[in-house]
Amino acid sequence: MMKPQKSLLIKIFVVQCLLVLCVAQQDFDFFYFVQQWPASYCDTRRSCCYPTTGKPDEDFSIHGLWPNYENGKWPQNCDSESSLDESEISDLISTMEKNWPSLACPSSDGVRFWSHEWLKHGTCSALGERAYFQAALDFRKKSNLLQNLKNAGITPRNGEHYTLENIKKAIEEGVGHSPYIECNVDTQGNHQIYQVYLCVDKTASDFIDCPVFPHGRGCGSKIEFPPFSSDHDEF
Repeated sequence: MMKPQKSLLIKIFVVQCLLVLCVAQQDFDFFYFVQQWPASYCDTRRSCCYPTTGKPDEDFSIHGLWPNYENGKWPQNCDSESSLDESEISDLISTMEKNWPSLACPSSDGVRFWSHEWLKHGTCSALGERAYFQAALDFRKKSNLLQNLKNAGITPRNGEHYTLENIKKAIEEGVGHSPYIECNVDTQGNHQIYQVYLCVDKTASDFIDCPVFPHGRGCGSKIEFPPFSSDHDEF
């Protein structure tokens, strides 16, 4: 039989290894903070559905706050036993419904979307659940993308085209750091503003210069900024 002392040492060793593994899983270099334009989202899917809470405002909404490594890779699903505890974010729900809605079909209240973001990305963030969602909401407010673009004369309008350089410049002047712009191509072959990536330090305290940009869908020389208006009311 194994001696009690030896058995205890083995258990301690196993626990230490698990702790080291958890730390390793949650170690990363920075966050991508990603926001999306709702009208362009609808043009990248066969269909989109308004949330059960109603049509979102014509403004950028949160996609996620994603831990990343400087080598371009990222951790994910760091705690498979975790699940979204809505009681932890009960005071944030109304703000999340407004600023972090899901346009996926079928229509939903957003909980499934938030659960996915928490399990895949939040569990690797070294933040508690409430702190994770609060940080994303704070960064959306701080980035103020739509207003920064409007300040530069870049507004949602049918038939209008903008350059990637001017879009990036407008956001950089407002936020203080250069963004990565991801575009989609609509059914007419036009490039549209789809997602905006900004980088955040690993403590989720402030924006930083991106150590590396993602390999998303690039943009053409002329970019549309489609309005989120009656054009999509059939979805």
